Amino acid sequence: MADLPYLAGYPEETLDEVRALVARGQLGAHVAKRYPGRHPYTTNKLLQGYVSELRQRHMKTAPAVARVTYDDHVVAVRDALGLHTFESRVHGSRLRARSEMRIAGLFRDAAPQFLRMIVVHELAHLRERDHNKAFYRLCEAMEPNYHQYEFDLRLLLTARELEGQAADQPADQRDDPDSDARANHPDQEERRRADRSRRGRRGRG
Repeated sequence: MADLPYLAGYPEETLDEVRALVARGQLGAHVAKRYPGRHPYTTNKLLQGYVSELRQRHMKTAPAVARVTYDDHVVAVRDALGLHTFESRVHGSRLRARSEMRIAGLFRDAAPQFLRMIVVHELAHLRERDHNKAFYRLCEAMEPNYHQYEFDLRLLLTARELEGQAADQPADQRDDPDSDARANHPDQEERRRADRSRRGRRGRG
């Protein structure tokens, strides 16, 4: 959907509920009320430890992630909430694979459920490169509420984008499509001319 780009593919009935919250300026507050906490993994070192712990718990046989960082240059868009890169390097006569995980900087200050969701997502890519059924089964095995957390995260991103745009508008123009028309109404222009005339007379006195 053009008006809800993070929610493409969800049922229209669900999208209508989201639009109603957006129209009232309540979508962000709706998500914040459900997820009031913040995780403690705010540095790259702590994040690396968190990822390693989850991998050891759920995917012991998967290769270790060589490097995990927050990256403010990674922007959470539509279908990409993080980046997982794989590269192969030659060591003598052998070819070794190395993976790195970069998490969008916005997750540094996020609810623990949202960080867990994106880390689980990226860990699943250690086994499955594509977003297929096997991939989502892995995500659900590591986090049974994966799909709910992903949906609510997409609500949060939608609120940041749409409600943020509304906040940038002058207060007297928000949700008021007739504001421009009133500003240019003949009566308004006549009053402005009268005001200028009165100020001019006071200045001459």
